[in-house]
Amino acid sequence: MIRKTFWFVCLFLGFLFSIIPGLTAAKEQIVYVVPIKDTVEKGLNEFLDRAISTAEKDRAAAIIFEIDTPGGAVDAAAKIGKRISESSVKTVSYINQDAISAGSFIALNTDEIYMQEGSRMGAAGVIDGAGNAADEKAQSYWISAMRGAAEKHGRDPIYAMAMADKSISLPKLGAPAGKFLTLTSTQSLEVGYSEGTVHNFQEVLEKLNLENAEIKEVKEGFADKVARFVTNPYVVPLLLSIGSIGLIVELYSPGLGLAGFAGISSLLLFFYGHLVSGLTGYESIILFVIGLGLIILEFFIAGGLAGILGSIAIIASLFLASSNVVHMGISILIAIVTSILAAIIMVKVLGRKMKFFKKMILTDSTSTESGYVSNKTRIDLVGKVGITITALRPAGTVELEGERIDVVSEGNFIEKDKKVKIIKAEGSKIVVRSLKEDEQ
Repeated sequence: MIRKTFWFVCLFLGFLFSIIPGLTAAKEQIVYVVPIKDTVEKGLNEFLDRAISTAEKDRAAAIIFEIDTPGGAVDAAAKIGKRISESSVKTVSYINQDAISAGSFIALNTDEIYMQEGSRMGAAGVIDGAGNAADEKAQSYWISAMRGAAEKHGRDPIYAMAMADKSISLPKLGAPAGKFLTLTSTQSLEVGYSEGTVHNFQEVLEKLNLENAEIKEVKEGFADKVARFVTNPYVVPLLLSIGSIGLIVELYSPGLGLAGFAGISSLLLFFYGHLVSGLTGYESIILFVIGLGLIILEFFIAGGLAGILGSIAIIASLFLASSNVVHMGISILIAIVTSILAAIIMVKVLGRKMKFFKKMILTDSTSTESGYVSNKTRIDLVGKVGITITALRPAGTVELEGERIDVVSEGNFIEKDKKVKIIKAEGSKIVVRSLKEDEQ
């Protein structure tokens, strides 16, 4: 009886220990699905970093990046590719439409690539903001980055380099010299850039043996979408221009109006987006507020030092919030030019005056037109005769009808105790002339 009980306990424990690994394995079968859509910009980097970190904490079996992008900023793609390649979790690209330019670089940094039938990847040439080919230094860096991404994951680098270097000729793949390489799903499979061509996402899971895994979709929140939009290199100069124009127009308008609200909102959006995307911290916002305070202080104190320091602080805060000095410099220049044009239009075309300064500057005048008179004009004295009680050289004093009056001669010297005739009175100036003997 004891022996039977012993064997029964042993069999039960054996069965229990045999299913524990299975339960543990099943519990670890979590797949994170992360979308990479639209333009690749700096705001996307922070979103993907959070998604990858979450998957790593959950010890996910894989992270599948669902890619459909026309490309974007090279510097943003470089950071994203580095973060993906360093992840401790298996990374997979599922290209369901296009992985063009920066999108192809991101895909090459994942462990495996699966492409939906009819999708494409490649055409990764570097262009500047004007749509022209970038300089030789930038192109060399990008070609090297594409090559490194391919080599790191055991892919033939020639195809990655051909995607970024049009001098490489691959006519059999539709990319002769002078044309960037773009691979179709079929071509990618042939050259080893894809682990398989699929019809849908479920087939990707089946090929990874994760069809029974728990799927966790990571979606962009409102803050992530705002950050991606605001950090777009084409949106930054627009926001700064609206901000500067709004504040300029507000200086010519009474109270806080629509222009001022739009200007402040644009600047807040700029800093909010860069803060959420992880490109800056609160130090740039604090520096901007200090700069704004110094400029306002300049209205109340003389010297100009506070205004200069305030302008420097504001410009420095904008550069501090951006990781690309060139793009930010261009954006600030555009904002300055547009604000100057707005000021000229307000003054020259619309004839506006700054309402803001009216509260700080005395604009009232004591002019004659306003009814003010500085001195009473003694027209009643013209034609009368008085006696000089001081010599006129040419100014002096005359006594007239018991009143001492300050006068000036026509220019000649007149001795004391001489009779003079008042010939003109203009305000406080009374002009006299010496009387001749016949006039006396």
